[in-house]
Amino acid sequence: MDMQRFLIGLGLVILLTGIAWPVLTKIGIGRLPGDIVIQRGSTSLYFPIVTCILISIVLSALMWLFNR
Repeated sequence: MDMQRFLIGLGLVILLTGIAWPVLTKIGIGRLPGDIVIQRGSTSLYFPIVTCILISIVLSALMWLFNR
């Protein structure tokens, strides 16, 4: 039962992120200073390290608030 709830919750988070993505890109999430972009020829590597850290901090704060 716990695995089912986890997978349903994960699916809902992915769905909500997909729906909110156009709004998030307009405010700059995903293109913050410190995100690594390497372009060589026709190949590009994009690693949003600062965006990941920011999302981690926000999610940690939300989990802390809900578990109180």
